[in-house]
Parts: sequence; structure tokens; C-alpha cells
Amino acid sequence: MEEIGKETGKEGGKPIIELIDVVKSFKQQKVLDRVSLTIREGTTMVIVGGSGQGKSVLLKHMLGLLKPDQGKVLVFGRDLARVSKGELKDVRKEYGVLFQNVALFDSMTVFDNVALPLRERTKLGENEIRAQVEEKLSMMDLEGTGEKYPAQLSGGMKKRVGLARALILNPRIVFFDEPTTGLDVSRSNEIYRLFYKTQTRLKYTAVIVSHDVPKIFKLADYVALVADGKIQECLTPEDFQLSENPAIKSFVKETMGPIYSSEEEEMGFYEADQR
Repeated sequence: MEEIGKETGKEGGKPIIELIDVVKSFKQQKVLDRVSLTIREGTTMVIVGGSGQGKSVLLKHMLGLLKPDQGKVLVFGRDLARVSKGELKDVRKEYGVLFQNVALFDSMTVFDNVALPLRERTKLGENEIRAQVEEKLSMMDLEGTGEKYPAQLSGGMKKRVGLARALILNPRIVFFDEPTTGLDVSRSNEIYRLFYKTQTRLKYTAVIVSHDVPKIFKLADYVALVADGKIQECLTPEDFQLSENPAIKSFVKETMGPIYSSEEEEMGFYEADQR
């Protein structure tokens, strides 16, 4: 079985997404309070936090679905709150999104679900569309499923179809919103292996909002905790799990248990046990 994991903490390329002092309130509730975060090209950023802490709100700002009350959201150097509709559309052409509920169209076949972005956003002929869809389905180990409907698929297969659709335009940035919700451990690991394989091959920048701690850390270059309306810190997975920041320590204890051993500590333990 392919090992899930990567060399973490890579610097990546130039900043591709920058949130600068972003403030967002809904009525009297301040959800984001001067949030700043930089995501570099080619890296995987995992955003974690408790329920209701603003993870999805943060993601919607990056997608251009929400505008900040204050501050800036820069993608490819463009301020999403100040671009025209046409410019925002151009930015979104570089996006792929895997939604929590996958959002496949039940009345459409697998093939047509995956082909939809090509038909809506390009002028490719059907032969070229077929070639690209079949390539992405093959990448997801979904050969021969093109004529099936979503109701005929397992939960894991639906996620893979959703990932194929998210990648069909070869986007520069792919957003994952709780991508393993509803899957068992085996299917979750299968999806993580596909994330790793496709990012290695396609070189996209990944932004993952997930509750699946600590397994999701295997994919991360950096982990950012959203708590009390702020990004507490953005650290490599190893540094995150050993951080002395009280909010991070509390999150790690709550999600991973009171006794945590880093991978280096665990390796030392196993080596000592074998002596």
C-alpha cells in the first residue's frame, strides 16, 4: 500500500493566497478578527479548528463568496473584494473545489458530471472532452464508471468522482471542504492517497478544511488553527503538535488525547524497543 505522507514544511513558491487583517461579522457576532494568513504556491495548507470557529467562513472568503468587512483577500495578487465580476470569474477558472457533500448531479452520469466544467468553461470538442474526462477517471481508478449515475456509487466512489471534476480544468488551487466526511477509515485513507498522488502529479496548491486530526497532518505542509476569531499560528505539522501556544495545546489535547508523541519521538521509542 502506498505510504501517505510528504516532506513537510517546504517553503513553496510565491504567495498565491494572502489574507491581510480580514475582519468579518454577522450581525453582532465577530467571526473573523484581523485574520492574516499566507499560502504559498505548491504547498498544502490544512485549516483546523472547533465547530463554529470560522473555518468555512475563511474558505468562503478565499473563494470570493464572501467579502470582508475590513482587510484584504488577495489571490494571484488580486483583491477579490475589488475586482470586477469578469476578473473574479477569471480567478475562479483557476480553482477546483471538492465540497463536503460532493455536490454531484443525480440526474447526470459520472461522465457528464466530470465533463460539466469543460462544457461550461471551454470550447473543446466532444472528442477532446472525452479524452480529458477518461484521463481523470483513470487517475481516480474509476475506469468503466462513466455511464453510471451517482446513486449507483459508494460514498468513496462519489468522493473520487468529485475529485475528478475538481481537477478536470487542471486548476492551480484546489479547495477541499471536509473531504472525508461520512467515510470510514479505509475509504478516508484511500482519498488521502489520491490527494497525495494527484497533487504530486499536477502540482496544484491545496487548501484543506478538515476535522480529521491527526490523519490529515500526513498531507500537510502547514497547519493553521482558527480559534477565537483568529489564526492562532501557522506551523508545520510537527511544530504544531508540539506547540506551547495555549490554544493549540488545548486543541491537540482535545483531538489527539493528552499523551502525544511526535513522529521523531515515536521513532526513537520503536528503535529503543528493538534494541
